[in-house]
Amino acid sequence: MMVRDGAVGAGSGGRVPHSVAASSRDERREGARDRATLEFGDRADAALDLLELLELAWHDSHGDPTPPTEVVEDVWVVASGDLGQLASASRLAVTDWGDLRLAADDLRARV
Repeated sequence: MMVRDGAVGAGSGGRVPHSVAASSRDERREGARDRATLEFGDRADAALDLLELLELAWHDSHGDPTPPTEVVEDVWVVASGDLGQLASASRLAVTDWGDLRLAADDLRARV
């Protein structure tokens, strides 16, 4: 298991410097920028902030650094370009991703 420098209980091996961990999150953010701009326009940065909060909450709740790709895709679908819905979908992803999947599949079936 890799932990950030200075993390409580971190052993000497397997540490990831802050710059490496931050770079990875920054890369994911930039990788999502085009989609955020397409779906949220001038509110893309706020959407990216919410997705970053989703990552942090996912890590705290599930222990994985990021949610699975399909969960993030379901969040995009349920958000439908609305920041409030993005926040709600992100919360649902962390608390009950099965319900998020049902909501996303329902929206997909309507198209």
